[in-house]
Amino acid sequence: MRKLNRNWVPAVTVTIMAMGSGGWLLQQGANAQESTVYRARLFDEVHRLVAERYVEEMDSAELYRMAIDGMLSELGDPYSVFISADQTDDLELSIEGDYGGLGIRIQKVGEWITVMGVIPNTPAERQGLMTGDRIVGVEGESARGWDDTEAVERLRGPKGTPVSISIGRVGAAEPLDFTLVRDEIHVETVKAFMVDERVGFVDLDQFSRDARDELRVAIRGLQDQGAEAVVLDLRWNPGGLLDQGVAVTDLFLDRGLEIVETRSRVEDQNFTFGAPNEEEFPGLPMVVLVNTASASASEIVAGALQDHDRAVILGVPTFGKGSVQTVFTLPGGNHLKLTTAGWHTPSGRSITRDVAHGSGDDLALAVTAQVSATRGLIADTAGAEVYYTAGGRAVYGGGGITPDLIVPDTTTVDEREFERLVGRAGYSLNQLAFRFGVKWTNDHPDLAEDFAVTPEMRQAFFDLLSGVEDLEMDEDLFRRVEPRIDRFLEAQIANAAFGELAMFRRFESHSPVYQEAVRLLAGAESTDQLLERAEVAQRIRDDKSNDERNELAAGERVKPEGSR
Repeated sequence: MRKLNRNWVPAVTVTIMAMGSGGWLLQQGANAQESTVYRARLFDEVHRLVAERYVEEMDSAELYRMAIDGMLSELGDPYSVFISADQTDDLELSIEGDYGGLGIRIQKVGEWITVMGVIPNTPAERQGLMTGDRIVGVEGESARGWDDTEAVERLRGPKGTPVSISIGRVGAAEPLDFTLVRDEIHVETVKAFMVDERVGFVDLDQFSRDARDELRVAIRGLQDQGAEAVVLDLRWNPGGLLDQGVAVTDLFLDRGLEIVETRSRVEDQNFTFGAPNEEEFPGLPMVVLVNTASASASEIVAGALQDHDRAVILGVPTFGKGSVQTVFTLPGGNHLKLTTAGWHTPSGRSITRDVAHGSGDDLALAVTAQVSATRGLIADTAGAEVYYTAGGRAVYGGGGITPDLIVPDTTTVDEREFERLVGRAGYSLNQLAFRFGVKWTNDHPDLAEDFAVTPEMRQAFFDLLSGVEDLEMDEDLFRRVEPRIDRFLEAQIANAAFGELAMFRRFESHSPVYQEAVRLLAGAESTDQLLERAEVAQRIRDDKSNDERNELAAGERVKPEGSR
């Protein structure tokens, strides 16, 4: 019986294959294999067999949806997605500046939706969500593989309604659970203040519909206060509207200069966007700050200003989201958002970085650490294609924008360990400092605006942390990271007492990136002078980093016997 059974099964299998194909499969020649008609019939036949014969019953319509999703997934492009009819209302996130939600900016990184930014004074910030957090579940359902559109659909809802999410956080062994109550979110696009009598600072939060106009008004206001040079902060700016990226760049370039080029395989979809107006701020020395969360329209601005030698770009390499998505209308109210072109800077560099085939975990960690290709003071440009600016300076391809001057906003080992300790308990240092700031200002209503953090404040904050459930506070570690703690306390006490702008100014004043930008601009009378200073500063940093590497290598060579 066993022998009969072994011979019988393959025979029946072959018979089913021939009959199930209706005879056509066995009759195809080699040339027919290349036929589009043949491939369509092959797909239909596979679909029919799965629908009729798969061990579990499958809905025929759902199989087609699975096939579409699978095909788009195989492109390796996280920005090409199918949008069902019931998702159409959420094609854009926060374009208008006001929306109901949680107050986070998201991006698909690898297999996970990653928090690219947390908007101040929103449910997300109040509950302690952090940039770099991965959304691993919503309402008990896994979020693995979700695209941006699906995540927006699940996270947004009527104001006042709760949503439960699970967060994967670097340093936390298990997902952290949060319940946030949705609220109306209003995004302040621009924040501006004077650093000193000569230098102004303006932060552009996103490229919403009014970005150009709001930025123009802010810089004019700074000039009215005496600003002769400006820091433009695009860190944590995930982008937005292409036309606003072009319009913002237009403020700083002469009429007719190229801003960005879109390149497509379809000839009539290739466009070059130039500056349509005369420059609004001719000769104004400017430093543009970027980091690994600067994406999309932020990279258009940084790339164009760098290629035209108009500003110094300072920070760490940007995210590398430089592609154009076209939304095609499909039957039944469905849509296809498909990448149809790539963005290139005036020197010809592609902004797009190949993130689809990289490690999602590595990229999420990079966002958290504010480093991308940079792990020290030197950008990783080995093997990168070299391009040249209008003035002949070398710039690098490979995706994203590599700054003229690499300055990571680094933290020490102890500081990272302290924030991981807080994070594992389900909190962020910023969240707990905010809680402390509200209480301290309530208890000290006569606080002066130029206050400094005192030993009394630090001890009171330590006492607060010691009382937090699941937070095993290490006093020695706390004392070693007091400069980091002071930065957050100073910012959040200022926030509670004097408002968001005061908080922002206090917090940024401690940033190495901010401090380096202000040093560069001190006394700089022209953009050329500013570029020369940046080149010298980068050369010094390169030499320092090389010296440190050589010392490390020498130390490895002379390890004592028996060391590991």
